[in-house]
Amino acid sequence: MPTLLHLDSSADLRRSRSRSITRAFAEAWTGLGPERTVIRRDLHRDPLPHLRDADLHWAPRLRPADAAPPAEAERVQQEILDELLAADVLLVGAPLYNYSVPSTLKAWIDHVHVPGVTAPFDTDTQPLRGRPAVVVTSRGASYDAGTPTEGWDHAVPMLRIILGTSLGMAVSVITTSLTLAETVPALADQRDRGRAELAEAHAQAAELAARLGRSVPR
Repeated sequence: MPTLLHLDSSADLRRSRSRSITRAFAEAWTGLGPERTVIRRDLHRDPLPHLRDADLHWAPRLRPADAAPPAEAERVQQEILDELLAADVLLVGAPLYNYSVPSTLKAWIDHVHVPGVTAPFDTDTQPLRGRPAVVVTSRGASYDAGTPTEGWDHAVPMLRIILGTSLGMAVSVITTSLTLAETVPALADQRDRGRAELAEAHAQAAELAARLGRSVPR
C-alpha cells in the first residue's frame, strides 16, 4: 500500500503552524483512498536518542575493525532506517529553531544519513533516489532577499543537501513565515502577510499531497 512517513518536530503542541500544515498534507493523502497509509513519528513527543556511538554514522563494512556500537543503538537505528526505506513519500515538519532545525529532527537525520547505506561513499548508494520528500518549514520572522536576515535560514538549505543531494530524494519545500507576528508586537504590521502565507501553505500541502499520492503506484 502507498505509505507516507510523516515526521513532526515542533515543540509547540497547540499553535504550531508546521504541524497544522503537515496535518493538512496527511489528511489530503489519506483522503485519496483507504489504501493510503500514514506512519507518523512525533519526534518531540517521542524523541530519538542521539547516536550512542560514532561508528553508527557508517555502514558496518566501513567501520573500524574494533567497532562495537551498543546492540540496542543499532536496533533503534535499523528501525528508523527501515521505516524511511519503506515509505513512498517522506513528509517532514521542520520549524526554524535558532536558524536551524530542532535538535529532535537533527537526531533523526543522524540516524538515517549513513554513508554506504543511504548515501554514497565507496559506491553510488542511493536507495531513496527520486523518492519524494516534502519539507514543511515555519519561520517566526521573514528572511527576504535584501533584508538583514537574508541567508539566516540554515534549516532548509541543510535539508536540501541531506535529503536531496546526499540521499537523492526529490525535495519540495512548503514555507510559511512570520509566525511570531501574532504574538510579537514589533511584527504586528506583518500579520496579514503571515496569515496569507499560512493559507497558501495549506493549499500547497493539499495540492502536493494529491499530486504525489496519484503518482505513487497502488
